[in-house]
Amino acid sequence: MSCLRAQPKLSSSEEKLRSARRLKTIQMSAKLLGMEGDPDLQFLLQGGDLLKVLSPSWKKTRYFRLMEDCKTMWRESKKTFKESQTCECCSPSFPPAFSIDDISAVRLGRQSEGLKKNTEDHVEGRCFSIMFKGRRKNLDLIASSEEEAKQWVNSLQKVVSNINNLNSQQKTEHWIFSCLRKADKNKDGKMSRSELQDFLRLINADVDDDYAEMLFQKCDTSKSGYLAGKEIEHFYDLLTHREEIDVIYGEYAKTTGFMSPQNLVDFLMKEQREKATLAEAHNIIQKHEPDENTKEKKLLSKDGFNMYMHHPEALVLNPDHREVYQDMSQPLNNYFISSSHNTYLMEDQLKGPSSTEAYVRALLKGCRCVELDVWDGSDNEPEIYHGYTLTSKILFKDAIKAIKEFAFKTSDYPVILSLENHCSVEQQEVMAHHMSSILGSALVTSPLGGGMPTGFPSPEELKGKFLIKGKRLNKLEASFAPEAAAADDPDVTEEEDSNNEDEDEQKEEEKRKVKKKLKLAKELSDMVIYCKSVHFNGFEDARRNLSFYEMSSFKEGKAMTLAEESANSYIRHNLDKLSRIYPAGTRTDSSNYNPVPLWNAGCQIVALNFQTTCTDMDVNQGRFLVNGKSGYILKPAYMREVATEFDPITLTRGDWLKHKTLHVMVVSAQQLPKVNKKKSSIVDPLVKVQVYGVPADVAEKETSVVGNNGFNPAWNENFQFDVYVPELALVRFTIEDHDSTSDNEFVGQYTLPFNSLKMGYRHVPLLNKNGDLLPSARLFVHIMVLDAE
Repeated sequence: MSCLRAQPKLSSSEEKLRSARRLKTIQMSAKLLGMEGDPDLQFLLQGGDLLKVLSPSWKKTRYFRLMEDCKTMWRESKKTFKESQTCECCSPSFPPAFSIDDISAVRLGRQSEGLKKNTEDHVEGRCFSIMFKGRRKNLDLIASSEEEAKQWVNSLQKVVSNINNLNSQQKTEHWIFSCLRKADKNKDGKMSRSELQDFLRLINADVDDDYAEMLFQKCDTSKSGYLAGKEIEHFYDLLTHREEIDVIYGEYAKTTGFMSPQNLVDFLMKEQREKATLAEAHNIIQKHEPDENTKEKKLLSKDGFNMYMHHPEALVLNPDHREVYQDMSQPLNNYFISSSHNTYLMEDQLKGPSSTEAYVRALLKGCRCVELDVWDGSDNEPEIYHGYTLTSKILFKDAIKAIKEFAFKTSDYPVILSLENHCSVEQQEVMAHHMSSILGSALVTSPLGGGMPTGFPSPEELKGKFLIKGKRLNKLEASFAPEAAAADDPDVTEEEDSNNEDEDEQKEEEKRKVKKKLKLAKELSDMVIYCKSVHFNGFEDARRNLSFYEMSSFKEGKAMTLAEESANSYIRHNLDKLSRIYPAGTRTDSSNYNPVPLWNAGCQIVALNFQTTCTDMDVNQGRFLVNGKSGYILKPAYMREVATEFDPITLTRGDWLKHKTLHVMVVSAQQLPKVNKKKSSIVDPLVKVQVYGVPADVAEKETSVVGNNGFNPAWNENFQFDVYVPELALVRFTIEDHDSTSDNEFVGQYTLPFNSLKMGYRHVPLLNKNGDLLPSARLFVHIMVLDAE
């Protein structure tokens, strides 16, 4: 985007024409967003000065306003520039604009780490922060008054909400309208032949000159040599026409070319394998038919059918599984728990930044177990960072405050604070004080019910509660019968630090010296109730000597070996105890491991680096996508039975064997994003369908490549998979940009549990690398699950 200051001076007539076009664009964009005449939208379009905060000494005025597309925020420096200078907003490291789509939240007050550190208390009401998806840093701002700050926050939140709530067709229309604007170089509201080619490249479709000319001639009914008004609409209709939808609709539109309620019931039952009634068909027509006359006749047009097929209730994920649908009254150890490792890190483990924002992001993604790596800090304030590295530091109390505020925004179910404690007794006492004073009654400091427990409480009983995982001076039984249990080894050292063969010997020796000096503070010890950290000395030792609340942490290598060689023993171990798995110390880049084999072995707390975008995190997100994104997934019944014989490796006969055949037809995709931002770059997409689960179920198939078409590629290719243990299986759809000379580039993906698949013709939403929804992109598939013969 070119800098606004670089525009040449316009004559008064040119200025009037430009203003008229700008107004027309705003009106069209506002209409597409359903915000015509909205005062909050008008406020953002007018914009205003805000103080941008980077440090205590760097606070500079910047002019912000919403651009004509009602989807892009522009930021302009207030400096006066010489013609030879490049303004700040044109600097490649400082983008002049950001998309509303990139905003994850707008928060009023000094809530961000930056504002807390870089501003004083008295500006609290004037501060607000814009939080972005992915790894992009927050934008910290100060308005001139508290009223203005509230206006900015409310207005931005409203636009974000409206954009997020657009249906798929509205998003597509808005996106195509934005691309048309960009392609219209001279801003005359018309499309020349060359502008048409630019537009096709912007929407990720490269067509040969003959086809582009044919489209142009077909739409240029005025024979003027350019397209305008209704001609552009006709061009849009030709472009977005979907033959596959026409075929499906035509098969069931038996009532004068429309679908009657009975036709719709027939489609839902025969194709979609859904139980459907005439009353439900009437509701669908009422909800999705855009034409009032057709709706009055109780008919569904092709446009209405298309809108229904894009609605969340008709997508590939079973809508019933979007809410909490599992039994949440089972003991805690009966669930897979969404868990994070080194939660405080934003990047790598050697020199990356630590931030309270990392906790916020993990918690908002539904993470229910976060790690706090705590060390002695200055002024008797414990700090969190990755020991023996150059990672930055944050105050322990700031992390606890952030956790308290955001723990239950996404899920009401309990959060486990996994303490990696390296502090002196004095600072451990400070840790205990902070947790007690900040978390208050939400912190579990004694067993529920008052007496000595014999097993874990349920997620339902622990709603809104925090559990501490860490070392304890003695057995919990000692609290109720002091003579019953002697004190354990009071060494504070966590089991995760020992036997770390990946670290060099010198570092290990350095650690050992520190460990010998560290002891455990009683105040901190007493807070550990249901998650006492202990060393693992084998399954037999654990069975004989460990209480249910005594849990071990396993490095990924050790855990993988146990999962492969002693899977049934591991599953039985996890019947009444918790296991936490964590990445190897060699993963200094914060990379991840495949969590699936550990879930197959019944491990509950399989901790991943949430800050790292990768296939393993996508699979984790897919596992916890369902059950209301609560962060808790109930383990299958055969992994909860005392005498279970289940072994994911050998798969002897049992209740878990429910052999299914999965048929997938990859039909088409729509509006795939560009991978390479160059104007001339067009995606060459292929689709991979993968099954994750027990080893016998792991499989991958891929389509052929469609060259130069990311707008509406079609494949119509069929695949078949055998799935033996459906309750543990996940299905992943991935689209890649084919490259013959190097690795394919990621375009989008969607992963979901096998048992959450809906059958029939389904659109699959696509997520980007960060796990955020790609606004308009979709994959269209046909799914069939049959009992294997």
